[in-house]
Amino acid sequence: MYSPFVLGFKYLKYLVTASNGKGHGIHSPFVYDFIENVLNDRTQYPEYHSIEKLRSELLRSDKTIAVKDLGAGSAKNNRHKRKVADITKNAAKPRKYAQLLYRMVQYYRYINLMELGTSLGLTSAYLASARKDVKLLSIEGSPEIAASAASNFKQLGLNNIELLTGNFDDLLQTALGKSNFQDLIFFDGNHRLEPTMRYFEQCVPFAKNDTVFIFDDIHWSAEMEEAWKKIKSHKSVTCTVDLFFIGLVFFKTSFKVKQDFVIRF
Repeated sequence: MYSPFVLGFKYLKYLVTASNGKGHGIHSPFVYDFIENVLNDRTQYPEYHSIEKLRSELLRSDKTIAVKDLGAGSAKNNRHKRKVADITKNAAKPRKYAQLLYRMVQYYRYINLMELGTSLGLTSAYLASARKDVKLLSIEGSPEIAASAASNFKQLGLNNIELLTGNFDDLLQTALGKSNFQDLIFFDGNHRLEPTMRYFEQCVPFAKNDTVFIFDDIHWSAEMEEAWKKIKSHKSVTCTVDLFFIGLVFFKTSFKVKQDFVIRF
């Protein structure tokens, strides 16, 4: 991974060079609509409160659990035993981005969702609570983290999440086979080039015109930046949106020319 200094420099460059987050100068009607109605939606939906209340509880937790890390590891702490509070602070997606995923599911009426990397389930909860008809399948590699996530889902009253525990290499193809297509897939479990590209290629056949793939930490390391570059150039991808900490990938066949946007968020 990049050092905090390098990552900070890259983020500053992003802020300076990215397109305006209000939609000015965006000539794609689809992306402009996304900025207006999803990215800049400031509504405080009721589900936000209960999930953020849980986040606060987890941040105060003194519980320690065993962690089996199958990916590139935590940026802050890659020990075998970790505090729940530390996992929440360093591994859970920040509120800003998790709530954006919630709004995307709600606005685009996504139903079939998949998540590679459950962690403690905060982002999962946002995805699963956005619509009553959502079906989320989430895969987590670490058994004790998965058990904690399942407990958090129960606390939030979420019964529409199927949680699988194990290596993505062993479970992904079977998980994909549970549905003929996916509306949204969130890739947040292995921040290395080769597995990221392998999982992406496995998932592409299950994408349809309205599908979105969301990749976490696309500028986290040189490997992830290379993966993002390769994903953008893939023949099936017609539009990408770089929000620095996450990248959105669309497959809309109505886009006759590939479009890549970097938007301030």
